[in-house]
Amino acid sequence: MRSDAREVQDRFDVRRDGERREALEQNEILQARLQQAQRLENLGQLAGGIAHDFNNLLGVILNYVVFVSEEMDAATDADWGGRWETARGDVTQIKRSAERAARLTHQLLTFAGRQVVRPQVLDLDQVISGMMELLSRTLGEHVAITTSFAGRRWPVLADPGQLEQVLMNLAVNAGEAMPGGGTLTIETDNVTVDADFIAGGSNAQLGRNVRLRVSDSGCGMPADVSEHAFEPFFTTKPTGAGTGFGLATAYGIIAQAKGDIRIYSGAGAGTTFSIMLPATAGAATADAEKVPYQRSPKGETILVVEDEAALRAVARRIFVRNGYHVITAASGPEAIEIVRTYQGDIHLLVTGVVMPHMLGKEVAEQIRALKPTIEVLFTSGYARGVLTSQDMLDPHVILVGKPFTEAELMGTAAKVLNGHFRGFTTIQSAPA
Repeated sequence: MRSDAREVQDRFDVRRDGERREALEQNEILQARLQQAQRLENLGQLAGGIAHDFNNLLGVILNYVVFVSEEMDAATDADWGGRWETARGDVTQIKRSAERAARLTHQLLTFAGRQVVRPQVLDLDQVISGMMELLSRTLGEHVAITTSFAGRRWPVLADPGQLEQVLMNLAVNAGEAMPGGGTLTIETDNVTVDADFIAGGSNAQLGRNVRLRVSDSGCGMPADVSEHAFEPFFTTKPTGAGTGFGLATAYGIIAQAKGDIRIYSGAGAGTTFSIMLPATAGAATADAEKVPYQRSPKGETILVVEDEAALRAVARRIFVRNGYHVITAASGPEAIEIVRTYQGDIHLLVTGVVMPHMLGKEVAEQIRALKPTIEVLFTSGYARGVLTSQDMLDPHVILVGKPFTEAELMGTAAKVLNGHFRGFTTIQSAPA
């Protein structure tokens, strides 16, 4: 009897364990389906927000292009001056909208972890000071901006462009919290983080840190909003009115710089974002990018490789109007064939990074095998995994991000060529 009871118990245990495993498997399947549904919902929200923002910008660009065209078509000798001024104002609006679209693209790449990071030793106060005019224009006259930089700031190691994006995101967020006007306060100070500081919940690095605080006098956030503010796609805006990844992007940038960011807010009490960045050894790099790099061309030949025909034409026009001889190719294989047969020197290869048939890095390697003295300049809006190691630009790689301006392209090309120009042989006719 006892053995029969034990056998029944064993069968019961086996059946129970099987049912439990089956229930767990079903639960895992349901969880996976739920997560997939959430991802699709998040993707839809992201697509809606991006489409909303880009459609607004494209609407401005397309209509102002029509305005300019109409002004030029209707212009006569008698009213040329007035129409020219109107058209010039319209072109300014086109430029501003295009710049905003470019910033939105960079923000999306940063949010997705696809932006190339170029860290350098920085003085955070200098980065902030360089942003003040842009912040003032962005927020408008109804928002007063005050700063407090106390004493000599320890240097930090970070990408200046990404820090500027963090500051802009926080400032825009603050501006939306102060629709009727208010004050934005930006403060920095040196902080030594100890064990007690960490015990208080901070994820900052032990030791020397630089703290940045961005505070507004706006409506503040209730706890149920502030605790979700850094989550991707979270937004209090109506559906389609924004992407909801501005603060998530800021969080990702600070985390990538091994820093910490926290929110201190309450309904009706304003909001403060507190950022901790680890200090680094060495002196801050002087900001020399504000003054365009100048160099007089000496008849160099430049090979431009770009699969997008319109952008290839833009790059060719920029180089030609600045005094360079230009050869163009629509693909890597075409560029290599040109180099094989070209009898003169080619001094600079300007190539896209991500292209059909052959990546820019492969193009550069094969062309350098044919012409070892050629310099290389890459252009790309997305180079991660191709030109980068651990999400940072590989040493000695020169990259101009897309979309680029004439000043950016010419300045970088001049830096690459300066000191490397070795003279050239007779230039033959070549495909354009």
